[in-house]
Amino acid sequence: MSLAPPRLAPVFNLIRLILLTAVPFAAAAAPAPVAVAPAGADQDLASARAVAARVAAEQGLAGLDLPADPQAALIAYARAQHGGRLPPGTFLPDWAIRPAAMDAAHDLAGALAERRLSSWLAALPPTDDRYARLTRAYTRYLAIASRGGWPALASKPTLGPGDSGEAVEALRRRLAIEDPVPASAPAPGASPATASPVYDAALTAAVTRAQDRYGLTADGRAGPATIAALNAPVEARLLQIRANLERWRWAPRTLPAYRVELNTAAATLELRDGGRAAMTMRAIVGRAGKATPMFADNIKAVVFNPPWNVPADIAAREIWPKIRRNPAYMAREGFVVRPGGGLQQRPGPRCALGAVKFDLSNPFGVYLHDTPARSLFALDRRALSHGCMRLESPTDLAKRLLAGDPAWPETAINLALLNGQTVRAQLRTAVPVFVFYWTAFVDDDDHIGFRPDVYRWDEQLAARLRAAGHGL
Repeated sequence: MSLAPPRLAPVFNLIRLILLTAVPFAAAAAPAPVAVAPAGADQDLASARAVAARVAAEQGLAGLDLPADPQAALIAYARAQHGGRLPPGTFLPDWAIRPAAMDAAHDLAGALAERRLSSWLAALPPTDDRYARLTRAYTRYLAIASRGGWPALASKPTLGPGDSGEAVEALRRRLAIEDPVPASAPAPGASPATASPVYDAALTAAVTRAQDRYGLTADGRAGPATIAALNAPVEARLLQIRANLERWRWAPRTLPAYRVELNTAAATLELRDGGRAAMTMRAIVGRAGKATPMFADNIKAVVFNPPWNVPADIAAREIWPKIRRNPAYMAREGFVVRPGGGLQQRPGPRCALGAVKFDLSNPFGVYLHDTPARSLFALDRRALSHGCMRLESPTDLAKRLLAGDPAWPETAINLALLNGQTVRAQLRTAVPVFVFYWTAFVDDDDHIGFRPDVYRWDEQLAARLRAAGHGL
């Protein structure tokens, strides 16, 4: 027996036919059949199309050419909001965080049948608040672009507190365009452009904020790296934001409340709990050509005093040549040949894995670990490894992950580290790990950050979208 009112039965039959014939976007290149609207819904569909077009522009879906037909437009918009602009076969192998397949026509048909078109439309974008904050930043940078962006600053010797002159005034004006906090307090009745030409405390603070924004050493002095970051045109910043909004559309719509997140572009790690960062630290990630991939995984165990089983390619290219040049190198650095063949570096102060390793099980063979090379964490740019992720404070993270386990109180962890023997501490519950690549992001305090596209993944994403008939 049909539950549909008699006057809507033909419409429901048409919708049922659509549901049987629609094809998910990830499974076929051909467009899915267009849903059929219930009687009297034409105006709602037209309004919904207008909303979709507006939100697409606000959320960086540049190049999304919505069809004139409202239903076809909503299907195209829904696919785009779920990462469907990039065909599945064109993702790089290292882009292992990918959008889940969705049948947009099926979903639209259901929304129309149940008369929940508005709520369906509103639920299409990613729900993480960081995506919403990044879209707001995008709107702000669009407004800056509409006003002409910002002029490039001349290359000068480093400017700092006490300096004065035209270059200081130009720096102050440039910072005021992007920084919502004034770079100085002008005299009563004066405009920011006529503020003091002296490099004062307010300007030092504004430069420090800019350096934080670009991931540079925040010393408050405008040196070459700071000037170069400020001179990136607003169009380049907009492209960065659009690329990252696109990658947000690939991410799972619901992330576990308790998880580890690593941003390889910023080379930072966060332990997130309840929607905010409970712990942050610097990381060292794969260098260009040995990129740390984007992927999801789980930490299942912590290994104290781990040995390093040297990958064959690293052994052949880097370790064995050193041993051949200096036979004493092998014993000094703690290398041995394993019974089954291959090199292993024994636990100890020289071990490349340091004192702590976090076991992962991804197909890329990369994991999180300590390092004896502590000085590298002071660098602004830390894309230096073969792909694994070295952590600034691995012991602190281990203690957090094992907190509450009666077998691993803090004293037991400290003793295990002092003992020097390899010990594996199984986590009672695996902790999810997400490795992302955010070259533009807004943090929990609503501060935007930009980082260099060290892997050229923004560039490659733009090229692949253009090849698929879209823009970035």
